[in-house]
Amino acid sequence: MNQRKIDLWVGILVVLGAAALLFLALKAGNLLQINWGPTYTVTARFDNIGGLKADAPVKSAGVVVGRVTSITFDNQTFQADVHMAIDQRFKFPVDTSAKILTAGLLGDQYIDFSPGGSEKNLANGSVIRNTQSAVVLENLIGQFLYNKAASSGAGDGK
Repeated sequence: MNQRKIDLWVGILVVLGAAALLFLALKAGNLLQINWGPTYTVTARFDNIGGLKADAPVKSAGVVVGRVTSITFDNQTFQADVHMAIDQRFKFPVDTSAKILTAGLLGDQYIDFSPGGSEKNLANGSVIRNTQSAVVLENLIGQFLYNKAASSGAGDGK
């Protein structure tokens, strides 16, 4: 009987340990989102979203203030509409700008809010007009190589 109690407690501890490891892995991978507070929806239009995905964080001053809920394509403007759920606790002026940044050199992408100076705040359904698209590394490398080739070719003709 005593051995059965020990086995039961060991089993319970193993299950709790596995659950804790799963929770930490999901949290570290930014796959777990626990937010039961009220939110409001904001949309921003970008020419290029790069590798931005749904559930990506929305940050301001390095603090996560919301999440990307969905990304759609507008057939009229040929732009990506990024829909975000912003925590109700955080208020941003209507002239806030949004830009897509990368965490680290090759990390995941997120949206960064830079607050403006307006007295009026964003509300549910607002659209952010001032946006800056993602910087695509391949485009930067291509532009660098093109400039290098153009400058070396211009020097040969002298």
